[in-house]
Amino acid sequence: MGSVSESVLHYAHCSVLVARGTPLSFPVKILIAVDGSQEAARAAQTAAELAEKTGSELHVVHVGVLEPVYHPERHGYPAYRERIEEEVLRLLEEQVERLKKTGKEVVRSHPRLGRADEEILAVAGEIGAELIVTGNRGLSPLKRVLMGSVSDSVVRHARCPVLVVRGR
Repeated sequence: MGSVSESVLHYAHCSVLVARGTPLSFPVKILIAVDGSQEAARAAQTAAELAEKTGSELHVVHVGVLEPVYHPERHGYPAYRERIEEEVLRLLEEQVERLKKTGKEVVRSHPRLGRADEEILAVAGEIGAELIVTGNRGLSPLKRVLMGSVSDSVVRHARCPVLVVRGR
């Protein structure tokens, strides 16, 4: 991604579609990345509307992040991991139900654990996603420099177009 594209992505007041490769020919497989935030809910709604209008299929991914533990056997790691897995499944079920209420069926939900950007891209590759839709969390410039953002990383490394949805 070039510096102009990156600036548009960071400073635009509207949603941004970063196109790659051949033009989209609908219907396509759309992967929605959700994290429980309002931004992700808007992204899911936008993706559902797009899928409805184009006859595309929806897939939803949520990634639970496991904090590093130095001595897992001493810190209750199995219970911690189980709690994160349950949270991932709960959030996915809630998102799928919200999409069903809009009349759109989700082909499959994909619960994952790991780094969010890496897992989103892995699922996209596994299912042959032709469009990834994600929200923008609006990190401050300092946080973006220090940590980056999931949407930035997904846009930078995806092999397909990525739609980053901003608030309305």
